[in-house]
Amino acid sequence: MDMPTPVSVEAKGIFVNNRWRPGASGRTVPVVAPAEGRAFAAIAAGNAADVDAAVTAARAAFEDGAWGRMSAVERGRLLSRLAVLVADHAEELARLEARDTGKPMKQARADMVATARYFEFYGGAADKVHGETIPFLPGYFVATERVPHGVTAHIIPWNYPAQMFGRTVAPALAMGNAAVVKPAEDACLTPLRLAELAAEAGFPEGAVNVVPGLGEEAGAALSSHPGIDFISFTGSPEVGALIQTAAARNHIGCTLELGGKSPHVVFGDADLEAAVPTIANTMVQNAGQTCSAGSRVLVERGAYDRVVSSLAERFGALTAGTPEMDLDLGPVINATQKRRIEGFFERARERGVPVIAEGKVADGVPGEGFFVAPRVYGPVPRANELATDEVFGPVLSVLPFEDEADAVRLANGTDYGLMAAVWSRDGNRALRVARGIRAGQVYVNAFGAGGGIELPFGGMKKSGHGREKGFAALHDVSALRTTIFKHG
Repeated sequence: MDMPTPVSVEAKGIFVNNRWRPGASGRTVPVVAPAEGRAFAAIAAGNAADVDAAVTAARAAFEDGAWGRMSAVERGRLLSRLAVLVADHAEELARLEARDTGKPMKQARADMVATARYFEFYGGAADKVHGETIPFLPGYFVATERVPHGVTAHIIPWNYPAQMFGRTVAPALAMGNAAVVKPAEDACLTPLRLAELAAEAGFPEGAVNVVPGLGEEAGAALSSHPGIDFISFTGSPEVGALIQTAAARNHIGCTLELGGKSPHVVFGDADLEAAVPTIANTMVQNAGQTCSAGSRVLVERGAYDRVVSSLAERFGALTAGTPEMDLDLGPVINATQKRRIEGFFERARERGVPVIAEGKVADGVPGEGFFVAPRVYGPVPRANELATDEVFGPVLSVLPFEDEADAVRLANGTDYGLMAAVWSRDGNRALRVARGIRAGQVYVNAFGAGGGIELPFGGMKKSGHGREKGFAALHDVSALRTTIFKHG
């Protein structure tokens, strides 16, 4: 049942200036395989001293080193070279990620394809961020340009560690920033390996630095460090508030992606053969531990029974298993997350919220693993926590609506605004509803679009602010400089 132990999992310390160095404290944090419920490796417990060393290295690389003097086209070539290395090591990285996070191998392999694509996309974009000239007073020439912030901090989550490394670090490097990464302690092995590959690709010393460790130690030290010029954070709204406060104290900007409760709005004329599989598959992707998961299905009342019947059939056939079983979903990340999800189940039972369907956990999985069978609830009362709160697990809520106006009210009826989808064959109606939903991305008759590396991504309301992916990310990780030249 055990997967072969992947390479590069031993505790190596922190990665600074293209080499490993011991963590200052000498302490380690166990790396637990979610499918097994036991530790199989360890990482350094980075602290403020380690963060300071990484930030100092990044500052030197940006201000005085080869990285700061490198042209945009040269940066792009390095990113493209790293993309090739990620693709070459994709199977190794996928096995590492699967054991670290518990996700099925097919998902881990898809994640590596997306990770390589981030470096490929931003490698091609590095020398294509142009400024403009501005007509001004006679005797003046005015031009704008995008310039790097300097040293950027990247605090990334445990659900997609490799993808999030690519998604946040690649655009920062493309614009010429030097990066310090703090990966989540629950899953950080692929970011550490990616840092090694960046050095192998030829990135100069100090351009890419990684400090593993606990959030309250390494993460807090990084977000509050006075040598940081910009912060990228993905995580909970509560921690996001702390990150934003730390950024404000140092008068720097930040991009925050803080989760969601994304709705699928399904009208009676929707193509259910397309909608239902997409809803089910994207909901259980990564065991539902996805900020953009479409965890609410809002159904026109006249179609409610048909949609529920289709969802029940689909969810009832879903099975959770270990990574090498390669089933529909894996375990959740840790025992705390499993207990949290089970708490939602217990409160739903106490309040009489009906279970429409439940999948299963495969026979033979380790009893110590953190497995949760996927569930669909409905009709869920609009004020119930299953309709308003982010569960971050394989749990889908179904709610009926009356008409277009009610659908929009219901779609906007949470604190979040990350993604949404509208399913209808009536293009006019679909567009009206899509434009009424307050979310950073709204799909029509689709959802997710294969990672969407090219598509600007980010939230509204408590889902955060700023944009990642696409060219929009390059604007967030850079500043606009205007040069005014008086020539007489």
